[in-house]
Amino acid sequence: MTVWRVEDLGVTIGGRRIVEGLSYAVEAGRCLALIGESGSGKTQSCLAPFGLSPGVASGSARLLGAELVGAAEEVRRRVRGRDAGFIFQQPLSALTPHLTIAAQLAEAMGGEADPAARRAALEEVGIDDPAQRLRQFPHQLSGGQRQRVMIACALAHNPRLLIADEPTTALDARLRKGVLTLLDRLRAERSLAVVLISHDLGLVADHADEIVVMRGGRMVEQGPARTLIAAPAQPYTRALVAAAPRMDAPRATPPPAGAPLLEGRGIGVRFRRQGWRAGTFDAVADADIVIREGEAVALVGGSGSGKSTLACALGRLGPMNAGRLTWRGAALPPRGRLSFEQRRAIQIVAQDPVDSLDPLWPAGRAIAEGADPASGHLDPARLAALMAEVGLAPELVERRPSALSGGQAQRVAIARALAADPALLICDEATSALDVTVQAQVVALLRGLIATRRLALLFITHELALARALCHRLVVMDAGRIVEEGPVDDVIAAPAHPATRALLDSQ
Repeated sequence: MTVWRVEDLGVTIGGRRIVEGLSYAVEAGRCLALIGESGSGKTQSCLAPFGLSPGVASGSARLLGAELVGAAEEVRRRVRGRDAGFIFQQPLSALTPHLTIAAQLAEAMGGEADPAARRAALEEVGIDDPAQRLRQFPHQLSGGQRQRVMIACALAHNPRLLIADEPTTALDARLRKGVLTLLDRLRAERSLAVVLISHDLGLVADHADEIVVMRGGRMVEQGPARTLIAAPAQPYTRALVAAAPRMDAPRATPPPAGAPLLEGRGIGVRFRRQGWRAGTFDAVADADIVIREGEAVALVGGSGSGKSTLACALGRLGPMNAGRLTWRGAALPPRGRLSFEQRRAIQIVAQDPVDSLDPLWPAGRAIAEGADPASGHLDPARLAALMAEVGLAPELVERRPSALSGGQAQRVAIARALAADPALLICDEATSALDVTVQAQVVALLRGLIATRRLALLFITHELALARALCHRLVVMDAGRIVEEGPVDDVIAAPAHPATRALLDSQ
């Protein structure tokens, strides 16, 4: 039975045609993957027919036979609430910030108030301590935890069609496979049709039945997943497959590191729990880390292991309850007391790019903020050069975040950080929303900046293949503690801690 069918689908935004002539069908219990570079129209082609984007759809899009293109908003709202579920790309932006997780699940369940059902929904997607998570707000969860809450909400009303837009972006490799295995089981048990938007070709090959490759709003190639990835017919598809990071890829030796730049000793971050388990817990405990001039350090670990919390403490953007930080050998002032030059010297690219950008500022203004926060002015030639460095098309300079794809927003955030000419760049999953070709470009860009500017890099990632391609050292976190560190090749060749071995086994 065909659940979802699009025929000659087009999408127009602001008079510009961004999707043209797209046709495919998904049957019950089957998974079709849409892959392609950022901005190719993958997300818009799925959201516009449901009225969930600024795009105006044309052609035909039918869910269980009901035409959505041109349908009244009442019809589309009823279909969205009954037959379709959506896992959005940026969970922090998609979840309501002032509602607890329990309230958001209750809303997704149509007013269901049974606490046991909500706990079961979180347990099904691998959330730890679901009773506590239900009392929390989205900002109190890690990126991976928010992503899993988003998945639980999407499945809560038992939809017939699930549109999963990069559903595993914020998850470590073990959880990525676990979530997609869960989706495989659910679509088999519920005869669920799945449209999977992804740039992770390895996972697509293992979990999708069919692949549609998109570029510039048009379909480039379509076929069975394993066949298409093993023997792509089109040059563009071959380029995507070749650009995917691999653990066995040749590795360029990074240039030698210099003197210590940022040094943290005994770093601790403690948070207070609310509700019946009121008290404190250590998100980061007794962490020692050194980052040298021109050195790239990969910080890896499972979702919720404390990587982002430690990064925010090191960049003086988050709390730090214990330990001391030094910058070029001198004590680093507390949060809020850094000088203008110190703040410019340490730049962070956040995990959720859309949430980190001002929604009212166009891309060019956002990038210029990195160079001069007061005036927001940047020489046009330098702005163009920064956009070109991170693979942003010139015509995107006037687009606001809402009109950018997730990958485009991520590149704007990276360009904004580079505009400040930092000495240390902290990248929190900065390549997670990028397609593999742009991901490879950004890694090459960062490698060049390390060599030419002696830029130091703290690179938070779930992808050990990316860490191996870019970094000197590997630092592994588990349950808020640094459990292992050393040269990348040494740690990968002979992991000493079970957490490191688990990460390697899941790649």
